[in-house]
Parts: sequence; structure tokens; C-alpha cells
Amino acid sequence: MPDTTPQLSPEVREALDARRPVVALESTIIAHGLPRPRNLAVAEELEALVRSGGAVPATVAVLDGRAHVGLDKDQLERIAGDVSVRKLGHRDLAPALATGASGATTVSATAFLAARAGIRVFATGGLGGVHRDWTSAQDESADLRLLAETRITVVCAGVKSILDVPATLQRLETLGVGILGYGTEHFPGFYLTSSGEPVDWTVRTPEEVAAVMGAQDALGGPEAALIVANPVPEADQLDPELHDRVLAEALAECRQRGIDGQGVTPFLLGELVRRTGGASLEANLAAVRGNVRLAALIAAAAAAR
Repeated sequence: MPDTTPQLSPEVREALDARRPVVALESTIIAHGLPRPRNLAVAEELEALVRSGGAVPATVAVLDGRAHVGLDKDQLERIAGDVSVRKLGHRDLAPALATGASGATTVSATAFLAARAGIRVFATGGLGGVHRDWTSAQDESADLRLLAETRITVVCAGVKSILDVPATLQRLETLGVGILGYGTEHFPGFYLTSSGEPVDWTVRTPEEVAAVMGAQDALGGPEAALIVANPVPEADQLDPELHDRVLAEALAECRQRGIDGQGVTPFLLGELVRRTGGASLEANLAAVRGNVRLAALIAAAAAAR
């Protein structure tokens, strides 16, 4: 029987025992979302941003069949440099642990393992959601169901703009997942500051987010997540006209080539990077940096309560 208890790094364990702020970070962006060797530099940068905000970073990954929450230097370098590292969603964790596999964790797997370790705040780029043409393909990210069952606060720049944003918001409402717009009355568009879709609740300080988290705990009920939708600054967003044109072209090519299922998202994201000359990647990283900074402040505010 494999050991399914997440192994905490000494720093993360000490911080959690002392009730100091901790921020979970996913590892898929390191292993599969960025070119080498830049991916390692970004991983180190994101951990440094968490520390500068007064919190402890806890990058999550599975190594040799053991879930790790908080990576040391060698482990972080392995996730960044080993091309055999797999991509693990929540459903992949059991076989990965049982077979001794190594993998980088997606949003669903990171949220699950972080919450199981006792971490309350998680920073990422954008969530998965309901795919376009759902009525024919019924393709929906596992992120949504997992977040409906996991008490964690996720700081993100909305959902990936290649998805059906209105349908995703409707699905999150159905699942009972709360959404706060951070300093905005519109749901962010991942690469874009706004998707054009409104949010019901707006907060403007980390302390307000922490207060909502406290009220969520006091109310009890379903163990659903809280999404803090933090828009990328307008100065750092991808040009909206370029985004819409390139996305339309990539979607048309995707249909022409018969790409479906799990192949759609990586294809579209890759095409956005290629067709924008890397501008979409820079907008993505700007969003991630902002989310990580904010998550550290929220974790600190929550710990202070």
C-alpha cells in the first residue's frame, strides 16, 4: 500500500504548525507550461514573491510515488528539468502514487493535496472550465467539480480565455463555488483584464477576502472553494483585438484538424503563444505574478485573524 499522506517540507510543516501563512503553488506551469530553462527561473521567482509577501511557498508535485507539499532546490530543479515528468490531475494521483510515478500537479491535484495538508490559499494562473461546443462534446475541466468539494481559496486570473466563460460561470454557480472579483466588477479574462462577464461580489483588500473566508468557515455547509478573481493589469494584458483574432484562427484550425478532448487546450494555448509571438505567454506570467503576490497577502491576512 503506497503512503498517500502528503510529505511536507520542513519549512512548510513548521509554518503550518505555527499557524503562519502558507501559499500553495502548482507545478504544471513549471514542467509543462514554460520553455526550459526559463521555467526554473520562473519557479524560483514565484516562490520568492510568496516570501516577499510574508508567506511560505509550498510548490506541490509527486516524486517517485510520493506527494510533496513544498519542494527543496533539488526537487524543484527535477520538476523543471526532467522531461519524463507527467501531468497529473486529481484523478491521476492514485495511480501515480501506486506505481511510483513522478508528475507535476494541475489545479485540481494541487488544490486537493494542498487542502489535505491544511493549506488554505492557492495561487495559479487560470482555472479550467467548460469548453466551447459543450453541447456536442460535453467537455468540462475536472477543476470545477474538485473545487466544489474542496475548502481552499484560489487566487487566479479567471478561467482560460479559450473556454466558454459564461457557461463556466454558470457551472460554478450551480456547484456552489463562491467568486470574488478583486478590485473589479467583471470576471477577468485570463490574458485579458476583463472577460466582459460581471461578478456578483467585489472586494478590494486582502483583509476583506480573509473576512469572507472566516464567514465561509463559520457558516459551515458544503466544503466548496472560494475563487478570488484577480485581473491582469491593463498594461500587461494581451491586446484584446489580437487575442480575439488569433483565438478564432486557432479554433478554426482545431476543428479542421479534428483535435478534441484533452488535446484541445494544449493545442489552443500553444497556438496563442506561436501566433502572438510569445505575447500571450508574457501576459500569462504577468497574471501569475500578480496572483502569487495577492495570495501571499491574503494568506497573511487570514493568519492574522
